[in-house]
Amino acid sequence: MSLASRLEIGVAPWRDPAAVRAAVAGWVRGSLDSCAAENRQVFVAIDSSRVVGVVTVGQRQHFTGETDAYVGELVVAEGMERRGVGTQLMRAAEEWGRQRGLKHLTLETGAANSRARAFYASLQYEEEDVRLTKKLDGR
Repeated sequence: MSLASRLEIGVAPWRDPAAVRAAVAGWVRGSLDSCAAENRQVFVAIDSSRVVGVVTVGQRQHFTGETDAYVGELVVAEGMERRGVGTQLMRAAEEWGRQRGLKHLTLETGAANSRARAFYASLQYEEEDVRLTKKLDGR
């Protein structure tokens, strides 16, 4: 849970920060609470007895009906970026999916999170979907 706030990076600036914070904490708590389920796993990176990264992976049905491995959260501690922690965690999630015979690993990240998008692209992840949002006036 101590790393949860790192997931707030790259969220659209027009979103309510308090709502984002609550949602992020809920995502992480939910993933950790359900990690004992057969179709879920949490991988933790530790350096000198300190948690420096976490990835949660499970199964999710794609709109095509295929079941994909799905990364719910990947978070690396501040100051530990660009040291291979995220790459190792993603490799563990990929292997988890392979062991289950799944053909794809999918995930979502904020469109404004350019560092995360570049990181995933460096691991050969391709952008598949785009969410578009328009702010509506009070009429």
